[in-house]
Amino acid sequence: MALADVTDWISEFGRPGNIWYAKRLSANDTLATGSHQAGLYIQKEFLFRIFPSLVRTDAINPDINFDLYIDSHVDHQKARAIWYNNKMWGGTRNETRLTRFGGQQSALRDPDSTGALAVFVFAPVAQDTTMECHVWVCQAPIEEDLFEERLGPVEPKSHVIWIPGSEPSAVLPNVTAGQRDSCCMSEQEIPRAWLEKLPTGEEIIRKTLELSPAHGVNPDMRLLKRRRCEYEIFQSVEQVIFLPRIQIRFETITDFIRLAQKILQSRKSRSGNSLELHARAIMTEEGLRPEADFSYRPVIEGGKEPDFLFPSKSAYDDATFPVGRLRMLAVKTSCKDRWRQVINEANRIPVKHLLTLQEGVSEGQFREMREAGVHLVVPSGLHTSYPKSIRPHLVSFESFIGDVRLLNLPA
Repeated sequence: MALADVTDWISEFGRPGNIWYAKRLSANDTLATGSHQAGLYIQKEFLFRIFPSLVRTDAINPDINFDLYIDSHVDHQKARAIWYNNKMWGGTRNETRLTRFGGQQSALRDPDSTGALAVFVFAPVAQDTTMECHVWVCQAPIEEDLFEERLGPVEPKSHVIWIPGSEPSAVLPNVTAGQRDSCCMSEQEIPRAWLEKLPTGEEIIRKTLELSPAHGVNPDMRLLKRRRCEYEIFQSVEQVIFLPRIQIRFETITDFIRLAQKILQSRKSRSGNSLELHARAIMTEEGLRPEADFSYRPVIEGGKEPDFLFPSKSAYDDATFPVGRLRMLAVKTSCKDRWRQVINEANRIPVKHLLTLQEGVSEGQFREMREAGVHLVVPSGLHTSYPKSIRPHLVSFESFIGDVRLLNLPA
């Protein structure tokens, strides 16, 4: 399929009035696992929005037929949207799927499509009119790049909803029992001590881990999700503590400035070492042992204090421990210009790893980093925000953890 066809398709269906749903096809979706799972999983709330007639509690497994065109593979099927709701009737299922694609000959069910980016476009229609859905199943990375330039990264086990004319909304995996969609807290949920004294960064991180446990989410996604969760917690506390004071009329400008400075200071305090605390928590969850597999903020030669050393400070201090089995990880939310601070940390380690959430650097700056021995560790969900020439050289957080996990193994 010519790239012009992809760009034309994006232009054609990127007009106001359409609703996009993008996801990566899982092994269950494509029958690669051999599970014969019925149909393609689609988020329930989204499908209810597209097909309101599915929302029936008076029938078992309500469904609706619609025309589905897989334009990337010139295929048309009379597909079905179904709500498997038998949990309401004593069963176990409560999920929505799209089915009847025509078996493995369909690109949506072909095992070779596992991991491919699939984009579904629905156009709202008048009542009693058959819904149409147009689909593009990407067959090459360059096609995925074109879509992700419009939608942003689409990670496995997640989806992106886009209404042309608005910002795409990335949605993380459906939460399981014990989790929640948002970490925003009501005043009643906020610990009473926090209302009397603002919580420390570590206290907020502990609350974040409580509201957003691991539950099989990979380290890269977990890191981004928890950063968002932590910020929602902080916003909740900030709202309860500071909003009533802001709404009160200030007697003097000095009073106003004093409160504004307090708010700014509380934000700086929260964000100061947030990312490294999240990284430390995730590394521990992944089985790395403090002071055995990593050291956090150790003091080494010259009073230097790198964020993390691997496998430990004692190994770093041991002149007989092989340099090739030492690692260092610096943590900086934004690395522009600040990456130079990393160069002189941990003299024994020539290659410095830097974990950052910055969305992209210039090719010139990246080349300068590499020449200085600085390698970027970036959550995989942010890789597409970097120039294409840089992406192959980025290290995901999950890959970095996998590397340092091996450092203590016998040579």
